[in-house]
Amino acid sequence: MREGQPQSENYWRFIKVPLKVALAYSSKKGLEREYRKAFKATIQPGEKLPADLFAEGDGPATLNAVMDGIREGGHEVFGVEADDKAPAKLEKLQPDMVFNIAEGLFGDFRESYIPMVCERLRIKYTGSGPLTLGICLNKARCKEVLSHYGIPNAEFRIFGPGDKIDLGSFKFPAIVKPNAEGSSKGIFDNSVVDDEKAAKKLVKEKIAQYGQPVIVESFLDGREFTVAMLGNGSSAEVLPVVSICFDELPPTARKIYSYEAKWIWDTSDKPLEIFKCPAKLTAGEKKAIHSLVLRAKEVLDIKDWCRMDVRMDSKGNPNILEINPLPGVLPKPEDNSCFPKAARAAGYTYSGMLNKILSVAERRQS
Repeated sequence: MREGQPQSENYWRFIKVPLKVALAYSSKKGLEREYRKAFKATIQPGEKLPADLFAEGDGPATLNAVMDGIREGGHEVFGVEADDKAPAKLEKLQPDMVFNIAEGLFGDFRESYIPMVCERLRIKYTGSGPLTLGICLNKARCKEVLSHYGIPNAEFRIFGPGDKIDLGSFKFPAIVKPNAEGSSKGIFDNSVVDDEKAAKKLVKEKIAQYGQPVIVESFLDGREFTVAMLGNGSSAEVLPVVSICFDELPPTARKIYSYEAKWIWDTSDKPLEIFKCPAKLTAGEKKAIHSLVLRAKEVLDIKDWCRMDVRMDSKGNPNILEINPLPGVLPKPEDNSCFPKAARAAGYTYSGMLNKILSVAERRQS
């Protein structure tokens, strides 16, 4: 393992022959079409949909930037929306590699859709396999795996529809969030609760709103970081650690990277200086964080690239907070997308980052 020092902009050029690449994606408009198709009988004309409903979808600017970046590596690129037509399109296209950033909308295996299609069609793809993506999306199952292997994470309870919400012995404050969402979806400034009564009320609301189990997790009160990784096995590269500076949030805001912090208070025209990269860490803290994320990557069988959120407890010990094996890749620095931010700090261009992902996936499957 080494930390983010690319040899040169030609480090990924071992792919001698240009590849035919399919970019499998979930656009915001595509996710909205999927939602309206599923609920066409119940959506009223002019009905306002939840603000965070399509947060994990990508816009045209990001999708065009990703395709342009891969083309800079000398490859041919075709975009494929991860909808009902995707399997037939991929079968017809027969790409050499699918670059997968598709999130989907419904169910614990929504991120696993494209990898499952690729495995059925025997097409190579970037990133982790269906099982890993499913486990990492399901926060409770992911935490159970981490706990089994002794990897620190916050105490939690999981509640589904009809469950008795018993939090009598639980330590507060706590954070309440949907069990299988990303991009801070379902995590708002009011998601941190200080007592059992508030927690029960919010659990019921979240179950009704998101139609899935809800996790209640002990709130860790230490510093928070996000850690990006590239590669596999002993050559896995931990990119410079990003720290999250909650002092930049409004004075009354909770110290969490909420939906408001990510999408409302932090905007392209008025970006918050909420991130510091590289993070200010002692040698011991850095070593502990690296060890933690690499161990988690290993036990969850994460492939090629990922980003993990880490938070310190009151004693300064790092804990896994969230695991994202399909990180966001918004191209502009002012968008504060953390995987590209860490890659830039390591010396990668945006195109170089994307082509490095492509190259490590190709090397792994050659």
